[in-house]
Amino acid sequence: METHEKIIRDLVPKEFSKKDIIWIISLIVIIVVGLVAYIDQLIKGQEVTNMRDYALWGIYISNFVFFVATSFVGSVTVAVLRLTNNSWRTPLVRIAEIISVAAIIMAGITIMIDMARPDRLLNLFIHARLQSPITWDVIIIPTYIVISLLLLYFPLLPDFAILKKRLEKKNPRLSKLYGKLSLNWTGSKAQKLLQEKSIRIIAIMIIPVGLLLQTIDAWLFSTTYRIGWDSTNFAPYFISGAFVAGLGALVTVIYIVRKTKKLENYITDYHFDKLGKFLALACLTYLYFNINEYLIPLFTAKKGESIHLETLFTGSYSVIFWLVTVVGLILPIVVLLFKKGRKPRPMFYIGLIVVIGSWWKRFVIVTPTLLHPFLPIQGVPESWHHYFPSLHEWLITFATLAMALLIITFCIRFLPVIPIQRTIDEFKQQQHIDKGIKS
Repeated sequence: METHEKIIRDLVPKEFSKKDIIWIISLIVIIVVGLVAYIDQLIKGQEVTNMRDYALWGIYISNFVFFVATSFVGSVTVAVLRLTNNSWRTPLVRIAEIISVAAIIMAGITIMIDMARPDRLLNLFIHARLQSPITWDVIIIPTYIVISLLLLYFPLLPDFAILKKRLEKKNPRLSKLYGKLSLNWTGSKAQKLLQEKSIRIIAIMIIPVGLLLQTIDAWLFSTTYRIGWDSTNFAPYFISGAFVAGLGALVTVIYIVRKTKKLENYITDYHFDKLGKFLALACLTYLYFNINEYLIPLFTAKKGESIHLETLFTGSYSVIFWLVTVVGLILPIVVLLFKKGRKPRPMFYIGLIVVIGSWWKRFVIVTPTLLHPFLPIQGVPESWHHYFPSLHEWLITFATLAMALLIITFCIRFLPVIPIQRTIDEFKQQQHIDKGIKS
């Protein structure tokens, strides 16, 4: 019983510390500054951005694609791990689900930020065209949000019941809230069976929805027939890139949570080793699709595509392109091949590099292609020939990233980041096995 009590004591969410409060205030300040920049953008129009007739998507769509990619691994990977009953997943799945929910919510908000007239969002529903991938994006994103929330919520039911009992005297209001969220969970056999079936159905549902979401986002690009996007390789290219971005974010957040909440006994080197192998495989797969996307066209490209590739390989975007490829993709593969590279601290730095590289990778995918239109750029100011985000765009983008981190922070504060009941059950099961071996 003492061990069970220790598990509950370790995993019950703790109140915010002074450092947590400083972190939250910092995020809120960034969000407020971004909100002010966005209001100014609404008043003055897109003129305050550096987006023009050619770079009409810019950083906002890059950021949107990044959020969608990050959300993918949290839901789909967790669903696969749940369906295959991998026991090592227990300390990791909830953090992955939290990241997924935060990222997909911010993806939806970011796409609205990109619209010069967000009041016309309703037109996407009223005048929807089934032939347009944008219509399918509008349908699939809310669907994905709902399923991701359900995948996070249903496994929490036993833990909400534990938190209700735990906080009855210390915080009656919060205890009452947890009680309502637990849906009168008692742990009966019928409830457990219903919960398991529900989680299994949701896990099965989210895999095709997640793959469809990534595919539709790829179609948004490839159906424009633009040089650089006109590729049948784009959907698997996006899916493999999503695994890299999502796993990088997962590794980074898990390391921070483990360190700040002192969960070294639950999230061990073994888990980082597993994640490291998983990330290495994802990076290798993504590297393969990058070779297909860039190397083969180098030998077969027509004139327009050759100019686009030259811009990436040796031109104005070459520094960013090679940094995200070599430092953000190849370097992690090399480091992760070695066991020492899959230790917690090296994994944290690799995860951080992968996340930053993944964000800039989306920028490289979006911007150079837009600056190579069907007809040559002519009769416009020289500044229209190039694009780099304005201060407004950067402030708004940082605000969306801060908002995603704020959602993750509050979820980690009020939800057990490691499933309490499942951890206790696994401990009991291990004790039973150990007794059997001794006898």
